[in-house]
Amino acid sequence: MILYLHGFRSSPLSMKSRLLAAQMQALGRSEEWRCPQLPASPKLAIGLALSLVKDVPAEQLTIIGSSLGGYYATWLAEQLGCRAVLLNPAIVPLLDLEQHVGVTTAFHSDEPFEFKRDYIEELRTYAVPAITRPERYFLIAATGDEVLDYRDMVAHYAGAQQTIIEGSDHGISGFAGYLAPVLQFCGIDPEAGR
Repeated sequence: MILYLHGFRSSPLSMKSRLLAAQMQALGRSEEWRCPQLPASPKLAIGLALSLVKDVPAEQLTIIGSSLGGYYATWLAEQLGCRAVLLNPAIVPLLDLEQHVGVTTAFHSDEPFEFKRDYIEELRTYAVPAITRPERYFLIAATGDEVLDYRDMVAHYAGAQQTIIEGSDHGISGFAGYLAPVLQFCGIDPEAGR
């Protein structure tokens, strides 16, 4: 099973999650795909993620996390012992998100999105100072990420499988070209049935 965790102010409508969902559907494996709308509260987001995978054995689970979702995915992978794919993951969101405290809108709708100061403290709970078993991790980082520094990602996931994209952006606009290696890391043959 794949659990996809989107980034800050994002949603299941993000380009990367839609591409992966379409690929899983094309492979006839939609029932193995989960991509919930995450609440703004890190505590509630983690609780929701845990509820969706509570009956899935670690060896059958991969969590894919983008940006803040990558921060969550790292903590979850450490707790559950499963694989994780990190797409331009946040490493120290406590610092990065301080400027976003307040009410704004979500990226894919006009829905209000409130990020409370309390959530900064909640994020502290899910910090992973160093990963264990780097072989469980696959990092995809873009040198052109305009939001986060890819060098922090490379250092944090040292020893993990890494693909560093020259240029690109925070959203990894060329993500379609990375679907196959991501799915392979998840234990899914992207060519099945073709």
